[in-house]
Amino acid sequence: MKALIIEDDVTVAEHVQQGLIAADHETTVVSDGTKGLEAARQSQWDIIILDIMLPGEDGLSVLRTLREEENQTPVLLLSAKSQVEDKVQGLRSGANDYLTKPFAVEELLARVEGLAGRVQDTTTSLKVGDLTLDLLNRKVTRGETEIDLQSKEFQLLECLMRNRGKVVTRSMLLEHVWNYHFDPQTNVIDVHISRLRQKVDKTFNVPLIETVRGTGYRIAENQT
Repeated sequence: MKALIIEDDVTVAEHVQQGLIAADHETTVVSDGTKGLEAARQSQWDIIILDIMLPGEDGLSVLRTLREEENQTPVLLLSAKSQVEDKVQGLRSGANDYLTKPFAVEELLARVEGLAGRVQDTTTSLKVGDLTLDLLNRKVTRGETEIDLQSKEFQLLECLMRNRGKVVTRSMLLEHVWNYHFDPQTNVIDVHISRLRQKVDKTFNVPLIETVRGTGYRIAENQT
């Protein structure tokens, strides 16, 4: 994956760059909005990681300009602003995702890899161990057993399986399954994970869904 990082905070930029390089991705860092816009125009990128508060042209202006020019490169906005209205403004300006600082590089990596992969995603099924999720027919099986899932349970399982081997944070689940860009302060995730485990794990020998305490959930990559 080829990533453009437009970020003026040297510490944050290095943190993001090191995380992406460690995952074998190619990166370029630009430290102001005006130069960032030019860099975005001059090359083909798989993902643009864009800070909002930038010297020169601010991040939202850069984003709007790119979308007006019909540049559809996936954009992940970074910002210290965590209010719902800030996130809504960013998404309505054309961002594909929004991540609030401070953040764990593992979460950023999962989000940008998901965004970059979504563009050319032709996947019709997902498989982890003996668990198969048929995206076309909305059918789930484990071994020879068909499992009946409700809509949210299906989306939850799909999100976990698309990120197999990686931690999926609670905020990622809220955004991708419920389209919440804030924490509703409810136990909605816990309730649905519990139901999903009852159906996917309880009657089988090998549990697949792991809890990562204080962070989220994961389906282990070594379940082949």
